[in-house]
Amino acid sequence: MNKKRVYSGIRATGRLHLGNYFGAVKGMLELQDQYDCVFSVVDLHAITTPYDPKTLKQNVRDVVLDYLAAGLDPERCLIEIQSLVPEHTELAYLLSTIYPVSRLEDLPTYKDKKAQYPKYVNMGLLFYPVLMAADIMLYKAELVPVGRDQEPHLEVTREIARKFNDMFPSAGSGQVTFPEPQRFKTPAEYVPSLTGEGKMGKSTEGSYINLTDDLKTIKKRLAAVPTDSGELGGDIPATGGVATLFTLLQILNKEDLYNKYAKDYRDKKIRYSEMKEELSNAIYEELRPLQQKRAEIESSFDLDNMIKKHTEICRQVASQTLKEVKQKMGLT
Repeated sequence: MNKKRVYSGIRATGRLHLGNYFGAVKGMLELQDQYDCVFSVVDLHAITTPYDPKTLKQNVRDVVLDYLAAGLDPERCLIEIQSLVPEHTELAYLLSTIYPVSRLEDLPTYKDKKAQYPKYVNMGLLFYPVLMAADIMLYKAELVPVGRDQEPHLEVTREIARKFNDMFPSAGSGQVTFPEPQRFKTPAEYVPSLTGEGKMGKSTEGSYINLTDDLKTIKKRLAAVPTDSGELGGDIPATGGVATLFTLLQILNKEDLYNKYAKDYRDKKIRYSEMKEELSNAIYEELRPLQQKRAEIESSFDLDNMIKKHTEICRQVASQTLKEVKQKMGLT
């Protein structure tokens, strides 16, 4: 294999939103022409937090449709549904035998989820970073296009890869079993929540804009973004709803609008209703081609056949990695 391998996945918690698009999918699009890419819908990760089993299957399909609508090409990359490739969980178990529990308990993401879902703290949540490591290592990926909030999990993956390579060296080949993956910086390292607190995500109501939202819905969502009186002036704040509005203009490359409203803010004459109106139009302008393409795919594309073919290819690659791992660990 001459090309570097790329792996990334998005949880199946519903349709993709702007945070997914700019924080992950845009990076995937940049890589699919240059590298050997596997992009996953990680449904096993989705069930570590509260979910509805009646809608999970449709959520998975929605993510695949959004992938394709955004521009992922099934002729140039592999699109995988995590639970259809059981090698993920088998490798995760094997890797868990060489990694300390204490390290997982100290991860900030685990602590955050415990605080968010105090009545839903499960082993899968603790195990999440090990399964994520297995996801990446199963394909021996070297690049992972994700936002900077995933860096702690990527560091876990590197630690596990390093430890496996040290404990089970490749005899005489001079090569290690697993590369230590690096994060590919996506166009938006961090997409803020519309609430003004934290990052955009499905777990917080009112936090996100879906890729399938129409203009009316986008305007309604942005109207709820908290702002100040417009009379504060000075530097644009680094946090809060006002910061979110300016950050979204930057992410959309609307430099002229950003500069206009930055000047209005400094001059204490900013009109947030006008700013939100223009930002809504800019977001819809970005999303409308994706929505049109999604409708075409839903009406004419054989999604099930594509998933079946890609699953077969992914399992062939995954089974080879798992076979190598089991041999090195002394398993028959």
